[in-house]
Amino acid sequence: MFDLNGKVAVITGSRRGIGRGIAERLAYAGAKVVISDISLQESEKTADEIAKKLNIETYAVKCDVSKKEEADNLIKKTVEKFGKIDILVNNAGIFFQKPFLEYTEEDWDKIIAINLKSIYLCSQAAAKEMVKRNYGKIVNISSIAGVIGYPGAAAYCASKAGIINFTRAMALELAPNKINVNAVAPGVTETPMTKFIIENKTAFEQTLAVIPWKRQGQPSDIANAVHYLASDEADYVTGQTLVVDGGWTIQ
Repeated sequence: MFDLNGKVAVITGSRRGIGRGIAERLAYAGAKVVISDISLQESEKTADEIAKKLNIETYAVKCDVSKKEEADNLIKKTVEKFGKIDILVNNAGIFFQKPFLEYTEEDWDKIIAINLKSIYLCSQAAAKEMVKRNYGKIVNISSIAGVIGYPGAAAYCASKAGIINFTRAMALELAPNKINVNAVAPGVTETPMTKFIIENKTAFEQTLAVIPWKRQGQPSDIANAVHYLASDEADYVTGQTLVVDGGWTIQ
């Protein structure tokens, strides 16, 4: 089950953290993976490590996902290299905390561009290729911040909520072309982006206090959910958001 042999998967923001975990999981299932991030050198390093570890073909492409020409180039290079794209995982994103009243227009625009606009750009480029074969899986990485509010994270919450409804809209439009579009909403997951929470004893204890499973997530937890949604076993699932948060949002 969940076999991805012969599939080609592009994962944005995949040099480290959740993105790398997803890339490794899909590669383990047999997919050829394209590692994409803002740094070509680090993307190539990750791609090489995954290729050696799992004996699978990988490829690295530098991409600033907030720029249309680079998103288009990512998909173009993938198709040139592998002949197709089966799976797109829109994982790239940024986070920072700042009081709403202190937000600048530049702060807002940066988060929306990288977290939300990028999904439109990369998905549109990928879907244009997917419709040619009447097949595709798009998985967008949202967050529980898309369904609950966080103080000091107004733009981040807005971007992640936007992903959830954009996922629904894309799913409706692309269903006639047999393209599934779903989202995964992680809770607090141990990555470089959340290091500041984990290293702050008080903040970490407060976080664990609201998680029924009493642990933070791992990239593998998110990767397992993505693996399912990227597989043919999820053919009848579209427009959905799978929350992976240890039970935080059910209380």
